[in-house]
Amino acid sequence: MSKKLFNEFEPVSAKAWKQKIQLDLKGADYNDALIWNSPEGIDVKPLYSKEDIKNTVSSTNTDQSWKICQTINVDNTKDANKKAINVLNRGAESLHFIIANNTINPSELLKNIDLKTVPICFELAFLSQAYAISLNDIAQKEQANFHLQTDIIGNLAKSGNWYKNLKEDHKILEYIVANCNSLKSSVSVNVSLYQNSGANIIQQLAYALAHVNEYLNHFGDTIENQIVYKTSVGSNYFFEIAKLKALRLLWNTLASDYYKNPSDCIIIATPSKRNKTIYDYNTNLLRTTTECMSASLGGANFISNLRYDTIYHNDNEFGERIARNQLLVLKHESYFDTVNNPTEGAYYIESLTTQLSDKALAIFKDIEHNGGFLKQLKEGVIQRKIKESAAKEQELFDKEDIVLLGTNKHKNKNDSMKNDLERYPFLKRNKRKTLIEPIIPHRLSENIEKERLDNEK
Repeated sequence: MSKKLFNEFEPVSAKAWKQKIQLDLKGADYNDALIWNSPEGIDVKPLYSKEDIKNTVSSTNTDQSWKICQTINVDNTKDANKKAINVLNRGAESLHFIIANNTINPSELLKNIDLKTVPICFELAFLSQAYAISLNDIAQKEQANFHLQTDIIGNLAKSGNWYKNLKEDHKILEYIVANCNSLKSSVSVNVSLYQNSGANIIQQLAYALAHVNEYLNHFGDTIENQIVYKTSVGSNYFFEIAKLKALRLLWNTLASDYYKNPSDCIIIATPSKRNKTIYDYNTNLLRTTTECMSASLGGANFISNLRYDTIYHNDNEFGERIARNQLLVLKHESYFDTVNNPTEGAYYIESLTTQLSDKALAIFKDIEHNGGFLKQLKEGVIQRKIKESAAKEQELFDKEDIVLLGTNKHKNKNDSMKNDLERYPFLKRNKRKTLIEPIIPHRLSENIEKERLDNEK
């Protein structure tokens, strides 16, 4: 019956649809009225068809079984262990420990956690081969699923300095790569830094590719299967889905030049801080929800949500529970993990993925032609490009072409935050000597918020 019904309708070409749209516009220009030009230079059309994906290549990831990840800042071993066990009992499926110093005992930190079933990511605020070996020994003994996020280039880009110096940092990382074979991964690429500092999506992808290529050039096939991408997801819903798909596509394209059968990369995703606000802060819940949706549909392996109050409050149980419950609803009530590669065949997303990949690949080739990512970091080229992109985005925000509700549009004039700030929510500038200019994260709403705080009665 259904087949007979659909046979009664003739197929309609994209050209015919466009002609109909132009007729309905009654003389208005099609390009001016309906084509949106994104900050990445992509013309977004009002409709997409099979003709738009003739030359596209789908990303290889089909597994949609992402893990709900809880990020825990570790300053005290016992407190962090207690918190980890608590969040695992409340729905978290994996852990992301950010470890402040090497006095944190990993055995005590992991006590009473089922290491065979709970994947754990370790992000160290220091570089230590001894600490990496201790994690490797635990992983070997317990058959654990450990990911060590070691990113010496990311630390240079963020802080302006190596952990120790170029030679020593590479020597320690070489040791970790060679001797920590029980870790699922030991090298990471911090793409979040570029996103939170104002790089557009194409720049994020290009810099991620150039960044990881520095490691591939240095280590060759010894880091196969060992790459983790730490990403931040913004509010441009479909573009962010396409960004993560493009990241996998670009990784596989690059890795194919180094390995015969390259494995897929691991993606850890978290919502961006760049668009989060202290005023009308409950809107951050809506932003993080759609950003986690993009991360899921884009194919992230681990998703760690951001508290709605993370900008201005210290870590707190209520904010973390709400953030975790957002992911639980997406997974267990909205079934965002049940369909493998759910966006495959979506004309718009597939077209975006290809366009983002092509444009990012062009920038990557230009970076390599001009000496590579490290050279351009040292010369300040990457920093300048990101600042130019951030300035353009800031200008759009200031003109209200980019809207953050409750902050630069539809403000609640009675909203008061001066007495609710537990942490300083703005960019801090500490003068220090650096080898290169650091790449500095910055929120869009900071200037407006400072002015509003100053004018609060």
